[in-house]
Amino acid sequence: MGKLAVRALRAVLVVVLTGTVGVQVLMVWALATDPEDGSMALTLMRLITILGMVSVQVTGVCVWRLVTMVRRGTVFSHGAFRYVDGIIGAITSASLLWFAVTAVNAPGQRDDPGVSVIMAGIGLAILGVALIVLVLRTLLAQAVARDVEAARMQAELNEVI
Repeated sequence: MGKLAVRALRAVLVVVLTGTVGVQVLMVWALATDPEDGSMALTLMRLITILGMVSVQVTGVCVWRLVTMVRRGTVFSHGAFRYVDGIIGAITSASLLWFAVTAVNAPGQRDDPGVSVIMAGIGLAILGVALIVLVLRTLLAQAVARDVEAARMQAELNEVI
């Protein structure tokens, strides 16, 4: 991974993480100061938004750590699994939160239930991304196993020579 790509990715991550913290601050402020006129759905949507921003933040931090490992050449190690698992968990949580948004929004969509169906489809797509990352985790596991095996074989070869 080139230095320019790493810097660009980190710049994007900083903007995203800053934006999510800003959204969380606004949502907490709105929860504390804005009366809802008895609408429980608005409180739920604000809480779901705060939690959704946490899932984005966890993903961002895990990606940052993985990029650091790539730059150091240590990504093919067992330490990378913790960050990949964090990404999988955060994306899965985001999917579940999106399903919650769909459920909270559904009663207001009785005249047009297609919106709820589309929203549920988006939730499935988010869950699909988590499954794709799970497949990539399996590829990482295979790469780590091969790297360990190559190191073992190199050590045996060094003993013979």
